[in-house]
Amino acid sequence: MTSVPTVQGTEIVDFHLHFRIDQDPATRDLSGGQFTCADPDEQAQRRRQDLVAAQSARWRRAWDFPDPQPSDERTWEEEADLWLDELDRHGIAHATFVTGGGDDRVAELVARHPQRFSGMANLRDLTAPGAAERLRRAVTELGLRGLKLFAPLLPHRIDDPAADAVWRVAAEYELPVLIHFGHCGSSGGIAHNAHIEPAWLESVAKRHPGIPFVIPHFGVQHVQQVLFLCWACPNVHVDTSGSNQWVRWMPYKLTLEDLFRRCYETIGPDRIVFGSDSSWFPRGYCYRYLADQLRVCHEMGMPDTDLGKIFGGNAARLLRLPRGGHS
Repeated sequence: MTSVPTVQGTEIVDFHLHFRIDQDPATRDLSGGQFTCADPDEQAQRRRQDLVAAQSARWRRAWDFPDPQPSDERTWEEEADLWLDELDRHGIAHATFVTGGGDDRVAELVARHPQRFSGMANLRDLTAPGAAERLRRAVTELGLRGLKLFAPLLPHRIDDPAADAVWRVAAEYELPVLIHFGHCGSSGGIAHNAHIEPAWLESVAKRHPGIPFVIPHFGVQHVQQVLFLCWACPNVHVDTSGSNQWVRWMPYKLTLEDLFRRCYETIGPDRIVFGSDSSWFPRGYCYRYLADQLRVCHEMGMPDTDLGKIFGGNAARLLRLPRGGHS
């Protein structure tokens, strides 16, 4: 039996990666979202696209990231193997892909490296006919271990009563449900709409206390709502994924350490889940995010037991992974 990879002695289970993000219908929508004009002026649209591309390029330069390569330059199997190589290179025990071109493709991805990969289902309308059956199939037939939703892209609010059939399936299997609230997408994405706030989750979380809900990126700009939501609902968690560069646009000073400290002090180490939000090549696995987050937690003086929970144990528990982070 091979030893489990670790980073600084901690087994890392990454709760949040994307596979072939440029080809997934859900993630493609994040750039224009619900505000794309039906019949835009071509010249104005071209200017907007140029501005968005320039902003994205500046962000990549600031973080010393290379430009993305189209994933169609290789087969999906080759890309899956690249991700396994990345996990080995950086000492990551297990990776959870939250999107990947549909439930069947994510299941194929997981089946290629089942000891190191797990995956989540994706629904784009919880009220659509057959949505609950789709989720049940994803769990029972495809072996997926959670559900990923983008609240700003849903055609309804998260608390729509017509979604209850989906929530009942999630409760039956105690599936972790990862719901993106707040602004989403890269430059030019969605900043606000009627579905974007995590406060809408409270009634759902209280009706279904057996569902572990996870809000990624510390809730993005809705930090206060997320903290009160966690106070009201003990089944709500936060994930730490991404660059969390959104703190730059807050009206008050906020840092990565502030986010960790506030969540650690108010909701404790059992409901904070590490994720990297790694998504494209040639950047590959974004180890820089992991290193920054580990540094912050060490400088806060967290004990090793709490580090183990945040950076691996909590994700393994939510995903029901066997001991050692392998499925």
